[in-house]
Amino acid sequence: MIRIGNLELGGFPLLLAPMEDVSDPPFRMVCKQKGADLMYTEFISSEGLIRHAAKSKKKLDIFEYERPIGIQIFGSEKDSMRQAAVMAAEANPDLIDINYGCPVKNVACKGAGAALLQDVPKMVSITKSIVDAVQIPVTVKTRLGWDDKSKNIIDVAERLQDIGIQAITIHGRTRSQMYKGAADWNLIAEVKNNQRMKIPVFGNGDIDTPQKAMDYRNRFGVDGIMIGRAAIGNPWIFKNIKHFFSTGSLLPDISLAERAEVCRQHLDFSIRWKGEKLGILEMRRHYANYFKGVPHVKELRMKLVTEYAYQAIIQLLDEAAGLPVIA
Repeated sequence: MIRIGNLELGGFPLLLAPMEDVSDPPFRMVCKQKGADLMYTEFISSEGLIRHAAKSKKKLDIFEYERPIGIQIFGSEKDSMRQAAVMAAEANPDLIDINYGCPVKNVACKGAGAALLQDVPKMVSITKSIVDAVQIPVTVKTRLGWDDKSKNIIDVAERLQDIGIQAITIHGRTRSQMYKGAADWNLIAEVKNNQRMKIPVFGNGDIDTPQKAMDYRNRFGVDGIMIGRAAIGNPWIFKNIKHFFSTGSLLPDISLAERAEVCRQHLDFSIRWKGEKLGILEMRRHYANYFKGVPHVKELRMKLVTEYAYQAIIQLLDEAAGLPVIA
């Protein structure tokens, strides 16, 4: 049984990665329904949160059915991060996660995210201030290092464990790689196999099929897997991996009817959470992924991403699924 503090996550948990503009409550809902064991909010700016920015505070929205759920924060200043962690804890998540892995320029170039891999003492200081400030587990998501010449994850993991984090997720690339090239899980395995490490070590990067999930589980010995981009438009990946683990066989391909139905559920929750106009607009980023690989749907996707009327979108989804069109 894998545990983070008092949280029990099963024998080999599957985690949904925190993804900006993706991992909002509507997306998390469909992933939870399809088997995600632990999920995280989109990452939240500590500076935005302590200044009560509406966008940052909205990301604190969590729901009981999502549990266990972690709120992820990022930033570069210790006091701001500590204050933000306290505010996040007041939203009653199951844990606080610190982002030390985001590689994008407007985060890393401000000294946050993966940039802290270049200043490990500061990373340790920030982390300890958060561990000391909240009463729930604190976890970390990070990368192998800043670049190929500074893959310092073994030292980073030890030092963060020593000051009290209760799990670590490692993306198998450096910051300089961004999302290019293959993820290196060998170094993740070194962290897991380090006899000093007692906390769960989760691997992240390139898991996009049940077969690869099983191969990486067996080869690298991690305590669980975090899935990010492969879950976009494909929340079934969690269910499919679990089925493959338990039976050794693959589930049938997802039917058009089920794709359309889950897409509709996602849309409906998006509208309830964001309002009709914004809910419809922001759902557009998901349509192509829900129908990815399906032949003869290019025209459908073009209609979905240009339609503003809810009933017209539902009619398009019903037509795609081969279902009776509801007048």
